[in-house]
Amino acid sequence: MTALNFEQARYNMIEQQIRPWDVLDQRVLDTIASIPREDFVPERYRNLAFSDINIPLGQGECMLKPNLEGRILQALAVQPGDNVLEVGTGSGYLTACLASLAANVVSVDIVAAFVEAARNRLKAHGIHNVVLHTGDASHGWGEHRYDAIAVTGSVGEVAEIWRRSLSIGGRLFIVVGQPPVMEALLITRVSEQEWQQESLFDTELQPLRGAAPVRSFTF
Repeated sequence: MTALNFEQARYNMIEQQIRPWDVLDQRVLDTIASIPREDFVPERYRNLAFSDINIPLGQGECMLKPNLEGRILQALAVQPGDNVLEVGTGSGYLTACLASLAANVVSVDIVAAFVEAARNRLKAHGIHNVVLHTGDASHGWGEHRYDAIAVTGSVGEVAEIWRRSLSIGGRLFIVVGQPPVMEALLITRVSEQEWQQESLFDTELQPLRGAAPVRSFTF
């Protein structure tokens, strides 16, 4: 695929996949348009970078679909001064988008190979406001508070540590449940002891590695 075709495919992705999913925030659309998604997919899938499919990354993991990436970015409403935590670096594409919108991003992945590949990709594109870590962040990460947290794998329930890791006014995007019923939530910390929860949409997302499984009920 030529550079010109990549640009057409990127335009089509935004207009036919992302915008129809009610992603209308112009800052988000401009960010998605400016970061070359094709450079963040495994080489053999480069021509599928803009398709509405789960692109394999290896290790049993996949990239998020473009429309879901758009909804995450829009829901979190990342501002230029924000400090952001991303749980699940994956390809590094969403990391790059978050970095474009925020002051700083901390991104953690349990797969060392993903972290190293993302580091190289981000460096190649001159993105330097990201700190990458290899580790299990399924139960929180450090003692810092963040203005926005993106959890890129599903969980059985929202652990209290995620709420506590938000600054006042901070937003958490997280997908809760088990197939086929999963719900994307936006949780906002409004005070030291108060959070608001908004149901955004139904979706299906691979489980976050290390997260506690959904409790099963017996009758």
